[in-house]
Amino acid sequence: MDDKSMKRMQEEVDQYISQFKEGYFSPLAMLARMSEEVGELAREVNHYYGEKPKKTTEQERTMEQEMGDILFVLICFANSLHIDLEEAFDLVMEKFETRDKDRWTRIEEEGVPNE
Repeated sequence: MDDKSMKRMQEEVDQYISQFKEGYFSPLAMLARMSEEVGELAREVNHYYGEKPKKTTEQERTMEQEMGDILFVLICFANSLHIDLEEAFDLVMEKFETRDKDRWTRIEEEGVPNE
């Protein structure tokens, strides 16, 4: 499988959605759908790492599938609002690398003390 850029994923989702008359959902509907997908991921995490085992009647789903669902909805949301997710990611990484650069304890490299 080839590595896909976020730009390519956004284009792929847009090509898929553009074949339907309905197009993208409204921002409010998109947010509701994203909340639903995050809830499904939370349920999976709880089954694997929490105190709530799956019922024998529950469908087997994976965290990978749930994260994929979240990513798809996020891309739809961004596309519907004409947001470039690569640009959005760069903005947030700049924030973490500047404002939050000293927020957590860094792992020391061998022979190189923390500055």
